[in-house]
Amino acid sequence: MFRPISRTWLALDIVGSVFGLLVTLPLSFVLGTGSLSAWMQPEWLAITVHLVIGTVLWGAAAIARIAPALALIIAWIGAAAQMAFGFPPVPFDIAVFVVLFGTAAWGSRRLLWIGGASALAGGIVAGLYMGLLQVDLLRESPPDVLTRVALVALLMGTTVGFALVIAWGAGLLWRVVRHGRETREAQLRAEAVASEEQERVRIARDMHDVVAHSLAVVIAQADGARYAAAADPGIAQQALGTIATTARSALSDVRMLLTQLRHRQGDGPQPTLADLETLFAQVRQAGVEPRVTVDPMPPGEPPGAIQLAVYRILQEALTNALRHGDGGVDVRLSWLADRVEIVVSNGFGTAARPPAGGHGLIGMRERAQLVGGTLVAGPDSGSFVVRATLPIGSALAR
Repeated sequence: MFRPISRTWLALDIVGSVFGLLVTLPLSFVLGTGSLSAWMQPEWLAITVHLVIGTVLWGAAAIARIAPALALIIAWIGAAAQMAFGFPPVPFDIAVFVVLFGTAAWGSRRLLWIGGASALAGGIVAGLYMGLLQVDLLRESPPDVLTRVALVALLMGTTVGFALVIAWGAGLLWRVVRHGRETREAQLRAEAVASEEQERVRIARDMHDVVAHSLAVVIAQADGARYAAAADPGIAQQALGTIATTARSALSDVRMLLTQLRHRQGDGPQPTLADLETLFAQVRQAGVEPRVTVDPMPPGEPPGAIQLAVYRILQEALTNALRHGDGGVDVRLSWLADRVEIVVSNGFGTAARPPAGGHGLIGMRERAQLVGGTLVAGPDSGSFVVRATLPIGSALAR
């Protein structure tokens, strides 16, 4: 029955209705002087009832926004009372237009059509009522009276009905505009949420790629240094240097990602194909020998998005080889005219289990999908194989 609205709108509606009452009520008295009611006497009683009906109608207009159904009921009661007491149409009846506007603009779907039906019914009833008022005003022969009553009823009913439908239609138009604006705002909110979610996923993916790879290298170097320290302290020192370098690089990357998260800045420098040799060197120093084959070579400079995807996929695949693999790892890059194919294969021993899922494999698949490619990973003849195909050329020019 009551809609939630702000106090500001409620106050404006009340003030506007009071203003409408103060403007239209004196005009109603002036236009209706001497004929407020066809039969009500004395005059002061007619004036009192006149004032009450005007107040009721504008009271309905005051609540048309917060309670359009109740406002329509009150407006019908006020109009019925006005006809029952024999009052002619007067300026304070403008409040009915406000009520019909409210039923279409803020009412439920059912009330919307009830308001439209009320506009049509109100035109018919008003026409008949105003035609009947002519009976007491005309002092002519019965045929002339009936003709004029019919003409007045038709003319006034059409005019009033058209005006009421226009008020209802204006409310319907406002309803459409308001719903369109709300839909657009909801769409913008959904797009903002989706954009934020994509940004969180991207940062989480980058964070995983950086931290997981760096920690895998650090752990491998630390384990190697622990066993080599007793035999050759120099190897331990070299391993500690690699650990420090890897940790500093990872810390720098993490700080960059956190800066993007905190300040929503643009992407910082991203890895390219030129950084692959550093990646292979880190894996080699961690105790795993990557056997790299590039055939054919890249035909020119690949797009930056492809270079980043290739680097991150190789980084995660080599990290999995460090954590779960047993022995060396084979890396093959095939730069074809329209695509690049990546194959990373490593064995795994009986004590180690190949990665069956987790953030790493999900991140690799997302990397491939972001550039329109595909990636599959899983055991194959005693090895764990990652295969990715990334399109290049016109597919990335869009």
